[in-house]
Amino acid sequence: MDRGMVGSTSRGRLRVEVRHQGASAVVTPAGELDHHTAELLREPLEQCVTDGRSRLVVDCSRLEFCDSTGLNVLLGARLKAEAAGGGVHLAGMLPVVARVFEITGAEAVFTVHDTLEAALVE
Repeated sequence: MDRGMVGSTSRGRLRVEVRHQGASAVVTPAGELDHHTAELLREPLEQCVTDGRSRLVVDCSRLEFCDSTGLNVLLGARLKAEAAGGGVHLAGMLPVVARVFEITGAEAVFTVHDTLEAALVE
């Protein structure tokens, strides 16, 4: 039963939009990124790299929650993007999501920008 709580099985809790701007693929997850929804983000990130877009900008401004599974999706995308000559840039993280990156030390392995606009400057 989905009670709208973290850990519920509703896959509708995450929407992902992808658009291209210049040399970047801008991926915007909206909602909760956790072990139930991680594939909804993993697939488009991997597809961008497969399609030759290795500079990934993840607009986190609409991401309300991220657990360790979500963090692992982003770390995996980073490795694939870097292997293809690019990287992952994170932009506009809300404080609750930024805290996960601070606690785990993951902020040190990503390029983090305050805004999407700053992340798109190449």
